[in-house]
Amino acid sequence: MLHSSPSVIPPLPRVMRVAAMMLPLCWSAFGWSATLPADLKWESNDTDPVYADPQAKRGGTFRDFMSSFPLTLRKYGPDSNGSFAGYVRETNLPLLATHPVTGNPIPMLANQWAFGADHKTLYFRLNPKARWSDGQPVTADDWLFTLKMMRSKEISDPWYNNYYSTQISEVTKFDDHTLAITSGTEKSREDLLESLPFSPEPSHAIKLTANWVKEYNWKVLPVTGAYQIGELKKGKSVTFNRVKDWWGDGERYFQHRFNPDRIEIKVLRDQNIAWQHFLRGDLDTFPLVMPNWWHDKSKTAEFEKGYIERLWFYNQTPQSPMGLYLNTADPLLKDLNVRLGIQYALALDKMIATLLRGDYQRLNSYGSGQGAFTNTDIKARPFDPRLARDYFAKAGFTKTGPDGILQNDRGQPLSLSITYTTAEHAQRLTLLREEAKKAGLNLELNLMDASAGFKSMLEKKHQSAWMAWSSGRYPAYWEHFHKVNANKPQTNNIMNLDDDAISALVEQYDKAFDFGKKAELSRQIQQRLYELASFVPAYQVPYTRAGAWRWIKLPKTPATPQSDLLYWPLDGANSGYSFGGLLWIDEQLKAETKAAIKQGKTFPPVTLIDTRYQKP
Repeated sequence: MLHSSPSVIPPLPRVMRVAAMMLPLCWSAFGWSATLPADLKWESNDTDPVYADPQAKRGGTFRDFMSSFPLTLRKYGPDSNGSFAGYVRETNLPLLATHPVTGNPIPMLANQWAFGADHKTLYFRLNPKARWSDGQPVTADDWLFTLKMMRSKEISDPWYNNYYSTQISEVTKFDDHTLAITSGTEKSREDLLESLPFSPEPSHAIKLTANWVKEYNWKVLPVTGAYQIGELKKGKSVTFNRVKDWWGDGERYFQHRFNPDRIEIKVLRDQNIAWQHFLRGDLDTFPLVMPNWWHDKSKTAEFEKGYIERLWFYNQTPQSPMGLYLNTADPLLKDLNVRLGIQYALALDKMIATLLRGDYQRLNSYGSGQGAFTNTDIKARPFDPRLARDYFAKAGFTKTGPDGILQNDRGQPLSLSITYTTAEHAQRLTLLREEAKKAGLNLELNLMDASAGFKSMLEKKHQSAWMAWSSGRYPAYWEHFHKVNANKPQTNNIMNLDDDAISALVEQYDKAFDFGKKAELSRQIQQRLYELASFVPAYQVPYTRAGAWRWIKLPKTPATPQSDLLYWPLDGANSGYSFGGLLWIDEQLKAETKAAIKQGKTFPPVTLIDTRYQKP
């Protein structure tokens, strides 16, 4: 659900391009560099299958909701990492993405690429058609500027400062439409494709100043994607408008995608209220992943009369690390025995079997579905109140209070505060709380607004957090586990891990060239995390489910194996894959449906279960 946050270079002077008689030269982030290598083998991909539907219709407004208004429109800096950031990031395309069916690289802003002989550099030829939404051409200068920006102190974002100083060593411009990005270390081809083709910022529209964070808090910038932020109603809604005459309309992997003219995202802080908006037809779709929504709440007249349809689609997406994150800097949680006791005090299997109807699966480690990068030897610790009490006793909690909760010699009760941001999870956590009493552990449940709750986690004000990070094709560990990000606000190390062993493994992981070695290190990192007992894995969901009014249409194959959402209107490139923007609005069906409701006419109810990508 969520995404991430110092070495600094001085601003580069604007230089005029110089033509040399003897040797062609080009400008890079650090000065003059050699000409483009003559022996590059340029690659492209215009042959993989398209996955949009040629029958898709353009137009209309797609109406969705979010649980809180964003704290900022910035993608970088303080408060920029909430769930809304996914929308903002996907208005800007990367150089390349990954085909969601074949797994091959596909063109985005670049239409050709080549690997350098140094195992560090990727060369790109930009699509000359690519334009910013204000009509300005996309050029190599935008990547030079982006590198400067990501390294600058002005953005107040240590994660980006570090990544673009260590993982990205330089950007080199050869001409307006040819550039190279060089990694800080040698990497495999897979790693280079994963880490280097980053999205640009509009160099012509941003000025880096000491007050940049405040100045750009609500500034709408030009974009390269199909949609740009339009109307903002503070606290109420955000609207995206389709870019008129968007440059990508005719490109192979963009055809018949991004069909609505407008995307309206309403702020509805309570899912039950959002549900009523959906049943009234004020929202077009609604997620039904949670079992009670699929099995119980969707038994309404709107579904039974065929006005709203249900779709259960099995996918093959990497599974997010959903669970309980323990803040190891907390005085209570510094003790490994307490953390181990908590592992055995949570009746997660019972929660899955009862409240979740057995629809979800127990998660065993820090995420799954990432092939050899997932440590399948790790098994989640089971609910065992007696063993939990043994560990709590080692931590000094040996007495039982009148309420059944353990206490130490100072009379301090064994109590853990859990911060969470999804009201629907209250029932799950309540079950865990009641069962944890058997182990002598009290759980205090702290529900917060999504934006405020995530801000609290980033600032390390939580004792524990019930949440999940969004996951990519391969795990990212540095921002979450490295000790340099511990005990600092606005970093993703919300467990405050300050462990030399896991930090060393993370450093090796980031530098590993061989892909097999990298996967092995990933498994070691997950093993060390298991030993630290700071993360309690909860569950995984190998599918997506949703309801949609019958006028919202999807292709015959409704989604891709990498679609973690069925009705995502943007590209989906946050995941590394380009899977979104497949839906369209059938205005004729919409008029027909609204007329039928007024006349009392019904349609056959529709529930589709698509298992084509289901794994055994």
